[in-house]
Amino acid sequence: MIHTSSNNHHLFIRTISITAFLLLACSIFSSAQDHANTERKQLFDSNWKFFLGDTAAARSKDFNDKSWRNLDLPHDWSIEGKIHPKNPTGNGGGYFPAGTGWYRKTFRAPNKWKDKNVSIYFEGVYMNAEVFINGKSLGVYPYGYSSFSYNISPFLDFNNENVIALRVDNSQQMNSRWYSGSGIYRHVWMTVTDPVHVANWGVSITTPDVSSKRATVQIKTLVKNETGFPQNIILKTLIPNGNSKKVVDNQTRVALPANSVKEVTQVINVSNPVLWTPETPNLYLARTQILRDNQVIDETKTNFGIRSIKFTVENGFQLNGKAVKINGGCVHHDNGCLGAAAFDRAEERKVELLKTAGFNAVRTSHNPPSETFLNACDRLGLLVMDESFDCWKIGKNNNDYAKYFDSYWKRDLETMVLRDRNHPSIVMWSIGNEIVERGSPEAVQTATMLAKAIQELDTTRPITSAVVVNDKDWSVFDPLFAAHDVAGYNYHLHSAPDDHKRVPSRIIVHTESYPRDAFANWKLVQNNSYVIGDFVWTAMDYLGESGIGRWYYSGDVPGQHWEHDFFPWHGAYCGDIDLIGWRKPISHYRSLLYNNTEKLYMAVREPEPDPLEIKETWWSVWPTWDSWTWPGFEGKTIQVEVYSKYPKTRLYLDNKLIGEKATTEEQEYKATFTVPYSPGQLKAVGVQNDKEIESTILQTSGDAAKIELTADRKEISANGSDLSYVIVEITDKDGIFQPNAANRLHFKIDGPGVIAGVDNADLKDHDQYVGNTRKAWRGRALVVIKSTHSTGDIKLTVTSPALSEATLNIKTIPGKITNR
Repeated sequence: MIHTSSNNHHLFIRTISITAFLLLACSIFSSAQDHANTERKQLFDSNWKFFLGDTAAARSKDFNDKSWRNLDLPHDWSIEGKIHPKNPTGNGGGYFPAGTGWYRKTFRAPNKWKDKNVSIYFEGVYMNAEVFINGKSLGVYPYGYSSFSYNISPFLDFNNENVIALRVDNSQQMNSRWYSGSGIYRHVWMTVTDPVHVANWGVSITTPDVSSKRATVQIKTLVKNETGFPQNIILKTLIPNGNSKKVVDNQTRVALPANSVKEVTQVINVSNPVLWTPETPNLYLARTQILRDNQVIDETKTNFGIRSIKFTVENGFQLNGKAVKINGGCVHHDNGCLGAAAFDRAEERKVELLKTAGFNAVRTSHNPPSETFLNACDRLGLLVMDESFDCWKIGKNNNDYAKYFDSYWKRDLETMVLRDRNHPSIVMWSIGNEIVERGSPEAVQTATMLAKAIQELDTTRPITSAVVVNDKDWSVFDPLFAAHDVAGYNYHLHSAPDDHKRVPSRIIVHTESYPRDAFANWKLVQNNSYVIGDFVWTAMDYLGESGIGRWYYSGDVPGQHWEHDFFPWHGAYCGDIDLIGWRKPISHYRSLLYNNTEKLYMAVREPEPDPLEIKETWWSVWPTWDSWTWPGFEGKTIQVEVYSKYPKTRLYLDNKLIGEKATTEEQEYKATFTVPYSPGQLKAVGVQNDKEIESTILQTSGDAAKIELTADRKEISANGSDLSYVIVEITDKDGIFQPNAANRLHFKIDGPGVIAGVDNADLKDHDQYVGNTRKAWRGRALVVIKSTHSTGDIKLTVTSPALSEATLNIKTIPGKITNR
């Protein structure tokens, strides 16, 4: 049995509104480029120089980089390139370019930094990042998903300009089974502290005892004295007390020997705590201060949540004493047309889309995510399985993490846990995915080693990994599962009842499942307390692993994604949500099973164009669309699917009853109607006690005539990295969505903004993702607008031959990065 209580990292605001969060975050954090270089943590994203290629001389301080490209971070150069079948990333990497690139940034070190501890912190660089300061190499960090930092204090020049240079080597291909991106794709920060300070990731917050009336908050703080003299300090931690305005604190006197590190434990009791759950993601802020001679010489802010978690065979997963079934989805780290670049808004929107689709959990397959993503999970309420590696000692590609595992596993695993342990959203650690050596005794030894390393840092969460069958009897993995707290099954949940009889103490989570098995897995989760939930592969479409979810016509090259190169397929298409954010019908069905927020949805199975047949692959579902516009199929039968939580469902065409069918659990909450196609209005109605309660409509569209633009945000911050996602839909002259439109669209920007990416969700369309044109696919497209550092009005104009022009205005206002 695992019995834990843990708490983590975030502001004392209850996620009442994103606006409130942004305002508070703006008051706490500001960018180094725009301010007086006095803050402890300063954003270092602006005004970098970039060169795609390799030149050893670029490490030199005096190197002339004036001809290099100017850009702000985060940046992914692979997404800017052309998709081509000969690119070395291959089908796994989506046929994108990779290679080697250099970044340089020139800056002045203010006098205030003298006698300070100054370090540069990279949230993520893909991959093999070698950092130089004024020509001095600080080291190479191979793993592209780990955060890392270097102390640069000894190398700073206070009289002249300083230069940070970074060589990023992603040329050793293939090194990933999915799209990785290339470059400094997450934030960079400069950290400036007193020589006596809280260590990086040095605050750990847990809540050993939680009730509605009282919570015990335990804070462990690692304090460093990097001076040659003993220091007497006061360590002070302040936490707002629940809904009251009172602040509770703990002050501890600490004696620090010269050049020492000491861990200090403090306990604070919070009365009437507001607890963290996915439905009510309440967050607290702990302020940790170091005082010397009554002066604050260092202060850190740690966001966390108060909640308890517990895992048992008898009650499954319990959050704050309540059993919760996990409706989870796996995600990779890319942001579609933005590539791997972890813009704050892109990471936040990803969480919003997952929540809207009804998921309550996400698995960060197969690597630690960005800090911004975890912050959004905390703030918006999404449970997280935080995963470390895709392989251990035996690789899946020639140049993947197995090359570095023996030398780097410990620091990379510790980095994940130390960096992420204060997030209330994280409820499980995963140490691996489909490990090649999983059936061997050596794998058990490795798993035990990894689990022990995590438990030395965090005992509040269970440890799992994802295991898949390998042509052996499933029970061969019993020793491996015994090295975990929770057994992660990939595509094998059907064996759970028999496994429970064999190993009654085993707690099981379905770490990956086929989309088409949604109902069968939902039943296993609901009916067995020891099965805590299901993570579908995948919640969202992603680049790379090309064609894993493809469907195709007879006559096309057959087979699964690993059997051939299926270019121009360059992405997965197995996600519930596509690359522009549209929820496929399977998403609505899955949400209907697990939630009560939607009870009725209708979609149409794509008819087969005789004599061709539609073929499916393992991760596909039948192509199904929210469309009743099928020219060429007049008089031919088409299958209409209705997903319904109502006992019965009726279907009408032009108000004429087609039929009524039961849609109970026995029918898997589905009804399929066979309808001769004719244009008109198709209406599905949910029926309860012979009363028509709810309806949904599909209307046949006329020819494409107009463009409609919808922005998720019409006001963004002028911080150089804020985003507005604009959905482009093509309609007929009456404004009815035209689901077959494939018009070529052209995008033009006026004002203080740029086009960051364009997309249409068609993973066979190999147009570049960074550009100003894209075809519509299935009537839709997406353009992502990025702010500059200037305020004003951005005007987006979208044109297409034979369609009326459309415009949209977006305002940029003063603002800062607010991901902390």
